[in-house]
Amino acid sequence: MTGRERLHRVHRDANFPAPPSKAEVPDWYPALLDAVSDRVQTGRQRAVAAANQELINTYWSVGSEILTRQDAEGWGARVIDRLSADLRERFPGAKGFSARNLKYMRAFAAAWPDEAIVQARLAQLPWYHHIALLEKLDSPDLRLWYVQAAIEQGWSRNVLVHHIDGQFHLRAGQAVTNFARTLPPADSELAQQATRDPYLFDFVGIADVRREHDLERALIDHVEKFLLELGQGFAFVGRQVHLEIGDADFYADLLFYHLRLRCFVVIELKVGDFDPSYLGQLGTYMSAVDDLLRHPEDKPTIGLVLCKTKNNVVAEYALRGYTAPIGVAEWKTAITTSLPAELESSLPTVEELEAELESGGHEGGTP
Repeated sequence: MTGRERLHRVHRDANFPAPPSKAEVPDWYPALLDAVSDRVQTGRQRAVAAANQELINTYWSVGSEILTRQDAEGWGARVIDRLSADLRERFPGAKGFSARNLKYMRAFAAAWPDEAIVQARLAQLPWYHHIALLEKLDSPDLRLWYVQAAIEQGWSRNVLVHHIDGQFHLRAGQAVTNFARTLPPADSELAQQATRDPYLFDFVGIADVRREHDLERALIDHVEKFLLELGQGFAFVGRQVHLEIGDADFYADLLFYHLRLRCFVVIELKVGDFDPSYLGQLGTYMSAVDDLLRHPEDKPTIGLVLCKTKNNVVAEYALRGYTAPIGVAEWKTAITTSLPAELESSLPTVEELEAELESGGHEGGTP
C-alpha cells in the first residue's frame, strides 16, 4: 500500500465528531457561553496585567542592581555593553537586554528609588510609557500626574506623548464654568475635569482662523483628533444639528454625547473674544436639545462655548445669571508659551523603538 493510499484510508476511517447544531442546545446555553466567554476574557486581561507588572518590577530590580554596583565600583558604560552581551548569551530567547534598554532600566530605578511606588502604581503601565515619561519629564510629581492620568484614561504611549507635548496638566479641568452651582457634586467634578482651557487644535492646519464655519469644518475633518483633545467619553453626534423651536429653525454648531456623564454636550465655536450674549444663544440650543433629543434616562444637557480669547472675570460674571450648566474656554492652534526644559529632550521614534525591540530591545517576552 502506498503512502497516499494509507493516508486516504486514515481519512476515510477517522471519526471527527461534529458539534451539535444550535437547534440542539438548550435555551440556557447562550447565557452559559456568555458567562464562560467573560471569564476567559477577564482571565486573559489579568494574565497580561500580571505579566506586565512582573516585567516592570524586574526591569526596576535590574536597574537598581546596576545603580548599586555602579555607585560602589565606579565603572562606566562599557560594563553595561558587556552585561548586555552576556545576558543575551545566557538568555538567548529573551528580549529587552540591549545596552540601551539596560540604561533605561538604570534611569528608571534612579527616577523611582521607592520600590513600593513602582509596585503599586507604575507597574500598571507598559514599559514604553515609562520610557516616554523618562525622556519627556524631569519632575517626579509631574510624572506621577501623567502616570495616574494614563492609567485612568487608558492612554496609549503615543497619546501620552501627545498630551505631555500639549502641556495637558496645565489645561485639564481649567475652563470657567458654573458646574459647581448647577450640577450635583459627583457630576460637577467629573464635568469640570472633562474640560480644557485652552483647547489645543494644532491639527486644524489653519494658522489664522477668521470664520466659525472654517474652524468647524476643520475640526470635523479631523474628528478623531478632535475627540482625542476633548477627552475620554465624548461621542460625536452631529454638526449643524437642526433644532426646530416654534416656527424658527436653529442650528447647533457641534453636538456630542458624553458616555460617562450620560448627557448631551452642545459646543458653540467662536473665532473672536468671548461675549456674554453667546450664553443666551447656547442656552436656547441646550433647552431645545433637552426637549427634542434627550431621553428620560439622560441628565440635563451641558453647554460649552469655545472662544479665541476670553476675559475670565467677564466669563465668571456672565455665568452667574444661568442655572443651566455651561462652561467657557479658549481654543488655540498652538501652545505659544515656551516649553519647560524637560519637554525639549528628544524622544526615540516609534520606528527606533520597534527596531530596538526586534534586536532584543525594550520590552516583550521573558524579562
